[in-house]
Amino acid sequence: MPERFYGIRHHGPGSARAVVAALAAQRPDVLLVEGPPEADELVRWVADERLEPPVALLGYATDDPRRAGFWPFAVFSPEWQAIRWAVDNGVPVRFFDLPYAYRFAEPEEQPGGQVEPADPTSGPATQAEPATQAEPATQAEPATQAEPATQAGQRRPTEPDSAPADPAGATGDRGGPRQRPVDPIGELAAAAGYDDPERWWEDVVEHRGAPAFEAVAEAMAAIREGAPEDPDDLLREAYMRTVLRQTRRGYDNIAVVCGAWHVPALTAKVAASADAALLKGRRKTKVTFTWVPWTYGRLASWQGYAAGVRSPGWYHHLFTTPDEVVTRWLVAAAGVLRDEGVPASSAHVIEAARLAETLATLRGRPLAGLAELTEASEAVLCEGEPLRLELINRRLVVGERLGAVPDDMPAVPLARDLAAQQRSLRLKPEALDRDLDLDLRRDTDLARSRLLHRLRLLGVPWGDPTGGRRSTGTFREQWRLRWQPEFAVRLVEASAHGTTVDAAATASVAARAQAAGSLAEVTALVEICLLADLPGAYPPVLRALDTRAALDADVGHLMAAFPALARTLRYGDVRRTELGGLAEVTTGILARVCAALPAAVGGLSDEAARTLRDRIDGVQAAVGLLDDGVRDRWLDTLTSVAGRDDLAGLLAGRLTRLLHDAGRLDRDEVRRRMGLPLTVGTAPAAGAAWVEGFLGGGGLLLVHDDDLLSLVDDWLTGIPADSFTEVLPLLRRTFGGFAAGERRAIGERVSATGGTVPAAVAVGLDHDRAAAVLPTLSILLGRELR
Repeated sequence: MPERFYGIRHHGPGSARAVVAALAAQRPDVLLVEGPPEADELVRWVADERLEPPVALLGYATDDPRRAGFWPFAVFSPEWQAIRWAVDNGVPVRFFDLPYAYRFAEPEEQPGGQVEPADPTSGPATQAEPATQAEPATQAEPATQAEPATQAGQRRPTEPDSAPADPAGATGDRGGPRQRPVDPIGELAAAAGYDDPERWWEDVVEHRGAPAFEAVAEAMAAIREGAPEDPDDLLREAYMRTVLRQTRRGYDNIAVVCGAWHVPALTAKVAASADAALLKGRRKTKVTFTWVPWTYGRLASWQGYAAGVRSPGWYHHLFTTPDEVVTRWLVAAAGVLRDEGVPASSAHVIEAARLAETLATLRGRPLAGLAELTEASEAVLCEGEPLRLELINRRLVVGERLGAVPDDMPAVPLARDLAAQQRSLRLKPEALDRDLDLDLRRDTDLARSRLLHRLRLLGVPWGDPTGGRRSTGTFREQWRLRWQPEFAVRLVEASAHGTTVDAAATASVAARAQAAGSLAEVTALVEICLLADLPGAYPPVLRALDTRAALDADVGHLMAAFPALARTLRYGDVRRTELGGLAEVTTGILARVCAALPAAVGGLSDEAARTLRDRIDGVQAAVGLLDDGVRDRWLDTLTSVAGRDDLAGLLAGRLTRLLHDAGRLDRDEVRRRMGLPLTVGTAPAAGAAWVEGFLGGGGLLLVHDDDLLSLVDDWLTGIPADSFTEVLPLLRRTFGGFAAGERRAIGERVSATGGTVPAAVAVGLDHDRAAAVLPTLSILLGRELR
């Protein structure tokens, strides 16, 4: 019996059903499937029930895991169903596409200009050093190209991009995925009078269910005739024909499952010598393959996976639902809404089903499709609310399903260690966003926190710290978890640092500390070591910290580094972390700050003064976490410089406020210092800068100290009209930083006392002009003025 070619659309449920039926009728001796031949040894895992789609074949260059690609499979993928049928029926399966390793190198020239040919007749079985594909050597990360979602041809493997990684269709630095010059399904849909290729495919294939392999192959041949050829397609098809010729020597009854685009090329009469000439000269690169979990979100074409489909969740429903497709879909949609507290009754479902079927009839469709169901859901279930429809689209149309792989699946030791920790800590990877609230006093939560921080060090941001509910103590952490398929590649890359998460994170931090170019980089690593509990990384990090601190003479850099070190010392006990000699390094940095600060505060520009003010605030907050001796030394330094005449107004005001809050200045001294820049003869801008520095961060002092409030009020009312516009931005920035309650309290006190308006201003008061500023004052003071 001659071979049979089943041209399919990747991720098409109609094609999947038709392929299974055709294979059952043919009963082939061997099955050839479009895919990387290096993965042949992994086919046996398809029989394992623990391998739950969506999953993907992950291939990567063994010596450089950053060069990686994916071949995704869903339960409704024709290739997946064909492989399942073959495994269940004891039929050998071989992938027969161009080896993935061919993508990593150009043909290799021998001395004298001769090219060494690879042996393509060796078959697609996994090789120790498989041949490599002719892909431009200049690409930094040879992403595998993907084709348009509407195309029935080859699904290309995909690669992860750099942060945030997106393996589906990412192309690194090459400016976008290569696409065929022709969209075959688009051409067929246009010929049939459809403006939407997806809807044409649903009507002709998905909803009818009748096998149409011969018709599709004939249509593809007509489209390819005279169309420009993709060189990559020609190379791949030459290899496929070569493998097909080899297979014919051992088998008579052959089944071939591939993209419909390739069928005309595989059935064409092409000389073996022509294919060999096209394939020769490919250098060999070692690659590794395994199965990894995938998500329906990554199968969606709008995510960048050009061979994907618009609606993976809908296609899953079409493939897995035996009957009542429309009704069951709407019932699921109503369930999604009810889960979010939106009322959706059985009457809603009945009316939506009627509307969807009526729309399909009016449009001449054999069955209500996704377009009709979406419109019916929006009109009836969602009552026209777009956010509800968006929820249905996310949960059902695309879907949030995450696949699974067996625990004993071949993987790098680092991935195995992570899987073991996930099980022991009961942290299951999920495709959905999941909020996690940790109490670090509990051993399990503390271990979870350390694991998440370590993974972030390795470039696997499974969890992101959130700014949600905060505890008044230091024992709480909030995370938002979401597992992404490309993390599998990141783990392979990180495995170069170690075989466990702890060892890899420790080695990664040590390498970063050695390569750090600034003090700020090293101090950030110190805090990371605390959060991730990496005691083995402290010695190299502290050595780097000591070296950088000794070489860095910039007081601003030292001040920027100090808060992170102080937090590490303060919260180390909470996390039960041994901090070694960090205290000595930290106090040494503060001593250098105290010695250098007096020379750094004088004669600064406004911008430099603002930067130094922020640095001083950071150190002030940090010293409060340490013992009293450290705090007293810092306050003594501030006291020594606070009264200098060469201070910028912003710094003078800020230092006065910090010393007052620390109990170093009484109210009488504060009033005296405030009165100096707010007297007549001082430029209003200078006074405004002083007020901004003093009041920045809170205005409760004005609420509780009538003398200070009167002093500021007198100064404000005394600013000449021509200078008020100049200082208004500073005033807005200062008073706008107060809490709403503080602004309201200040306004009430000013209103109760009637203010202190000088007589010169009160004479000849124009009430109409005064009323014009009331809206602005209402905004500044946080209350309505009349």
